[in-house]
Amino acid sequence: MSTDVRANTMLPALREPVTLTTADGLRLVGELALPEGTPRATLVCLHPLPTHGGMMDSHLYRKAAFRLPALADIAVLRFNTRGTASEAGRSEGIFDNGDGERLDVQAALEFVASRNLPNVWLVGWSFGTDLALRHGCADEVQGAVLISPPLRYSSPEDLAAWTKPLVCLVPEFDDYLRPAQARERFTQARIEEFAGAKHLFVGYTEQVLDAIVATVAPEVEVPLPRVWDGPAQERRVTIV
Repeated sequence: MSTDVRANTMLPALREPVTLTTADGLRLVGELALPEGTPRATLVCLHPLPTHGGMMDSHLYRKAAFRLPALADIAVLRFNTRGTASEAGRSEGIFDNGDGERLDVQAALEFVASRNLPNVWLVGWSFGTDLALRHGCADEVQGAVLISPPLRYSSPEDLAAWTKPLVCLVPEFDDYLRPAQARERFTQARIEEFAGAKHLFVGYTEQVLDAIVATVAPEVEVPLPRVWDGPAQERRVTIV
């Protein structure tokens, strides 16, 4: 049966709720979505600012977890940083302006290492890009895809210290950092401009997911299919 892949379409994957434990003893709520075969790559998703509604269910990450295991054989780890809540629950702790969240990123990377998941890439969005730049340049990380990077919580020193491949997906009409500014600030990155897009990338899910897949699994043909032949579900997530 053919199904148009829409906002709430959830394609087949091996999905499990997970708990990440940080070095300071906090339990973080998350979900791992795996392809039915061997993953080509693994995404560790770092969500937007939780004080402004960011969480593991922020729309690009929810759709990545719903689609990419089936369409691209990519594993997707989403989780709520300290003090952040979603339909799956609230992570312990309190928001720490990107400082204590260093341990949250570390816990996520330790988790994917414990599962022997391959080809690990960070995908940060807004506040999550600052977490990637500040705390994510670890040996096991292949690189990072930064969506709407504001450079609010990270410093020029953090950017200068980043030694891995870096791709920035920058909306034409971003609220914080537009393409021309991004090219000046991210001298070592590949900048991909999205004409007409704004900070939240509403209406641009397919283009963003295609750009992520082209970066982390270039052997997968993009654009990804917009129609799925096989079982699928409609899954509406309650935004808390």
